[in-house]
Amino acid sequence: MGINLNPFTWWNGATVGTIIYGLRGKRQVGEDSLGNTYWIGGRDTAGEPRRWVIYSGANDVSRIPPEWYSWLHRQIDDVPDQALPPPRAWQKPPVPNMTGTALAYRPSGALEKGGARASATGDYEAWNPDA
Repeated sequence: MGINLNPFTWWNGATVGTIIYGLRGKRQVGEDSLGNTYWIGGRDTAGEPRRWVIYSGANDVSRIPPEWYSWLHRQIDDVPDQALPPPRAWQKPPVPNMTGTALAYRPSGALEKGGARASATGDYEAWNPDA
């Protein structure tokens, strides 16, 4: 089903039309650790060189590392490998958006965790306009 569906669905990655026609005359400038490829070529409406990403899987912006996100949105001029310093030892790698998955954050009062909140401690006082 994947090979038959890919020519028509843009949310599963680049379509055949994008690969064959959309990238003609364009230049690949890099690839990230997730396999996404980054391209430049043509001009946008402001006359600037157009930049875009071809995802290697689901089209989800949270799958773009921060350094490449800054390149796509023209916060840096050159590709991240040349424009940015190497990552610090204490920096954690970025993670994609986990909403809707089993790894999503669920606070203690969430329905998925039983829906029971911790009891009030009594240190809260409601606002009173007369006070």
